[in-house]
Amino acid sequence: MAERAGPQLYSIAAHRGFADALVAGIVPRYAETDFGLARLTLLVPSSRAARTISEAFTRYAGEHNLNGLLMPRMAMIGDIDLAENLGALLDPLSARAIPPAVEPTRRQLELAQLIEAAFDASEREKPGTAGLLRLAKEMGGTIDRLIAEEVTPDQLLSDPVKDRFPEIAQHWQDNLWLFATVQRTWFTLLEERGEIELAERRNRLFDAASKAWAYTPPSSPILAVGVTSAAPALARLLRTIADLPKGAVILPDLDLTMSDAAWDELGRAGHSDEESAEVFGRKDAVTHPQYHLKLLLNRMGVNRAEVDPWHRKGMTAAPPERSRAISSLFMPPIASKAWAKLEDKDRRLSGVKILELATLEEEAQAAALAIRQALGVPEKRVALVTPDRALARRVVSHLKRWGINADDTAGEPLHLTAPARLLLQLAEIVADAAAPVALIAALSHPLVKQGEGRQDWLAALRKFEHELRGPRPAPGLASLAAAAKKAGVEDWWADVQPIIGQMAALGENEQLDLFEVLERILEIAQALAGDALWANHDGRALSHFVEDMRIHARAVPTALKPGELPIILREAMADVSVRPPYGGHPRVAIYGLLESRMSRADLVICGGLNEGVWPRIPSPDPLLAPAITRALGVPGSDFRIGLAAHDLAGAMGAPEVFLMRAERDAEGPTIPSRFLLRIQALLGDMGAGHRERELPQWAQQLDRLAPRTEPYEQPKPDPSAALRDVPIKVTGLDRLLGDPYQFYAQEILKLRELEALDAEPGPAWQGTVAHEILERWHEASKADPKADILAIADEVLEEKNTHPLLRGLWQPRLVKALEWVVGKIREDAAKRVPIGSEIKGSMIVGGVRIYGRADRIDRNADGSVAIVD
Repeated sequence: MAERAGPQLYSIAAHRGFADALVAGIVPRYAETDFGLARLTLLVPSSRAARTISEAFTRYAGEHNLNGLLMPRMAMIGDIDLAENLGALLDPLSARAIPPAVEPTRRQLELAQLIEAAFDASEREKPGTAGLLRLAKEMGGTIDRLIAEEVTPDQLLSDPVKDRFPEIAQHWQDNLWLFATVQRTWFTLLEERGEIELAERRNRLFDAASKAWAYTPPSSPILAVGVTSAAPALARLLRTIADLPKGAVILPDLDLTMSDAAWDELGRAGHSDEESAEVFGRKDAVTHPQYHLKLLLNRMGVNRAEVDPWHRKGMTAAPPERSRAISSLFMPPIASKAWAKLEDKDRRLSGVKILELATLEEEAQAAALAIRQALGVPEKRVALVTPDRALARRVVSHLKRWGINADDTAGEPLHLTAPARLLLQLAEIVADAAAPVALIAALSHPLVKQGEGRQDWLAALRKFEHELRGPRPAPGLASLAAAAKKAGVEDWWADVQPIIGQMAALGENEQLDLFEVLERILEIAQALAGDALWANHDGRALSHFVEDMRIHARAVPTALKPGELPIILREAMADVSVRPPYGGHPRVAIYGLLESRMSRADLVICGGLNEGVWPRIPSPDPLLAPAITRALGVPGSDFRIGLAAHDLAGAMGAPEVFLMRAERDAEGPTIPSRFLLRIQALLGDMGAGHRERELPQWAQQLDRLAPRTEPYEQPKPDPSAALRDVPIKVTGLDRLLGDPYQFYAQEILKLRELEALDAEPGPAWQGTVAHEILERWHEASKADPKADILAIADEVLEEKNTHPLLRGLWQPRLVKALEWVVGKIREDAAKRVPIGSEIKGSMIVGGVRIYGRADRIDRNADGSVAIVD
């Protein structure tokens, strides 16, 4: 890497493999005999990038038989999207002149209160606490974006913004007013407390480091590697590093082969909407994979011609033709007309295969098969890159078929982990008045009562659950206690009732305090699960989450309704990603898009290449209209499409690449990703040679070719005479004649179909209710011949906790039937006299006892009796 005048900037092409190529160039230049790379400092975008580079150093040392290698110091730029802070180099202990940053959780709670006050002042209908917290989260993200882009509050209502008002709807204007009002109040509150926003503190720390290094250049080399964020403050820092005598900036896959005309077609990145005149009849091409890099160069004040190509390649480099094809693939619209004249060498994507599978399941099967096949080659590394976490989990599950333990380094949301699910189930008990589904789910949770007593606990719970099956009982502990008594588990219920009683008492309040209810739920969870709740990496993540929320919920009192509790906790947990402890297969990696940056493998599988998945459909900012963000010079939501395209371009630089999609998902047919359509269009007639045909067939046949067991013969029950000696219900005679096997299962094997918890009331339940109403009316009529059957019906339906919707639909028909019954009975009062109701009886026929129950028996005027059903 020769010294030259001007800023030191380099680009590592996609086909070279960023991390391995970076290490291959750094070690020969910066390694010292006695100190190795210890004097070198690398500024990397995230802790994930630091780990990727560390692994590349390890591979390099192994390939070159180095006995040891002192690693460089790595300082994280940090990433707000990944909830990462700056490293100690950029945020030293001596930076006390810069105010501390407000904690994110406290900011969300306080913003929710300010938003509520703004709604009250405007007399607009305000959402509940869960909605306010959701809006506070969105507002916090918007504040961060504007601070990162160095947009001041005064600019929000400046003339360029006001000029846009005629073209935006009224609700956008109202949202802008809400945002501007809350933001000003919030910044005033922070100033009074001596705090600033985290994004503002990052900007100040970047500027402080930039000024310090420009004034006193470090004596040791500093390299900024893999940083692509175009925030103005970070761009200034990168420019300072590029100008240092021993500094350099190394960018990932900046296309140096793109023509000047195509580069100009990307637009005047970094200028406001008024300054960014249309180029080639189009505005800035923010969805292009090179746009964010052009924006970064513009903000650094660097011309693309000043960037040199990196001089080394990595261990997993692809042929140079790959980068030329990727450059052609993502040409801007006007420049893409050159496709018609492209030579085959500029279209060549050798090593790239396209797989279109029928379903998501087949896609996961094919990906797992490809990984299994690749691991058969010694030292071959394979990576699955996908933004679809459900697909990643399916692939992890399928790999276990062959004993391959693969870690999804993107992690899983906290609310999907076992400890967090227990907390959410307890919150649902509070919200839903101890309804059976949430109650049984919490009490049977795998973490509850672990140890020797769990078997007895589950045995009692199953009996209790059996009694709760069917329509939901009346709310309150009385109905639950009655079910426990009927199930014969009173001793077990005596231990459980105090726990359930605490949660039921919480649910009876109109409003709860977030801190207090969280404290109570944590006490209950601890009583049920003990220390198992906090064990393992997911338990530790939950511990950090609840401690953070407890601290800030105590400082910022937050009132909520019981029904909002599980919603608030679930949405807060969804923002926390729980990553595994990296104990999986050393040659298999599963990445999300953020985690895949700078990573490389011999085989890269890009999964989920459907529109809406890769790239995701951009959602507009709920507070600022697109016209407003353009007027402020802030990249819109489409900007992330360009980042997704850049991630795909980087992944396609691997020696072998599989591009996968499913033609159908759970909702129906899917649309291929716009990126995949461009690849197919670029390949043209060559596309047939890039179709992978074996893996889809294997995926389809994998389960079909599994050893098949012989089908069971048709059941032919032949119980002994002793087993057949069972009494028969009168209503069971038809069943015995029409379906002997069902009779055998129910009466001899004692198998009954179980109703679901919270089941919808069916005809059998309705018949039972009608019988109970008539029975009570019959008993009441003995004392009062004018007893009101409709009042009795209301009483019974109330006791049965009948859902209002069912009462509205069924009760009118029931009333008509009851009125007819009462009228008929009173009409026949002179002809027949009721003897009794719900009378049981039996008889012996051919040695078999036949029994039944008569709904009512009347004595006719002639002395005969009549059975009423």
